Amino acid sequence: MAGRAATPEVIWARPERAGRGPKPAYSRTDIAAAAVRIADADGIDAVSMRRVAGELGCGTMSLYNYVPRKEDLYELMVDAVSGEYELAEEAVGGDWYAGMLGIGRQSRAILHRHPWLVRVMSTVYGLSPNALRYLEHCLGVLEGLDAPYGTKMELIAMVNGTAMTSVANEIAVAERTRDLPWSPEQEQQARSAYLAGQLADGAYPRLAGMLAQAPPPGDAEESFERALRRLLDSFRPVP
Repeated sequence: MAGRAATPEVIWARPERAGRGPKPAYSRTDIAAAAVRIADADGIDAVSMRRVAGELGCGTMSLYNYVPRKEDLYELMVDAVSGEYELAEEAVGGDWYAGMLGIGRQSRAILHRHPWLVRVMSTVYGLSPNALRYLEHCLGVLEGLDAPYGTKMELIAMVNGTAMTSVANEIAVAERTRDLPWSPEQEQQARSAYLAGQLADGAYPRLAGMLAQAPPPGDAEESFERALRRLLDSFRPVP
């Protein structure tokens, strides 16, 4: 691939454009915004160097002067949407529980605005400017939690993981039922009826007991909120 380095490198450590010459015609912000528009409209599989170059009105090979690899393009995209977090200063050093609830809710909202994100998100993208800004903010929010930094980083990762898992499941369900002649509610009713039939003969007593005590199912947002609160509860100090 054009521009592939012989040794590992970080896109953020590179100059905006490799080589000499006039001022770059495009910024990384321009390139990331074009790629995000494509992914939002047509999915991550539609994002290619050729398609992004066409969106910007430049040649495909010239784009490699700015972004050496497609993986770097993904990293620019993840950083761009990570900038959508509203990181309120008043949350730093305050109620860590409420602060992380807010972060988790924002994560879910961002993932829904950009469904492709669940496909490309990676921990290796944690060095980008907006990722570092996000992590610094979260650690500030968690100043009131009496725990070592390692535990706090685990909590941040778990909040992200809960949002990712929840949204990935919601997207999968929506995609599966998109072209079916019935609604997701009708499908759920059919599956619930089947499960009730399987439990009726007593072959699965523990499952039957669990379902008998389970609260009425809520919508996806309620389920996410419940899971997020249970996660945060587990980090509360034991009296």
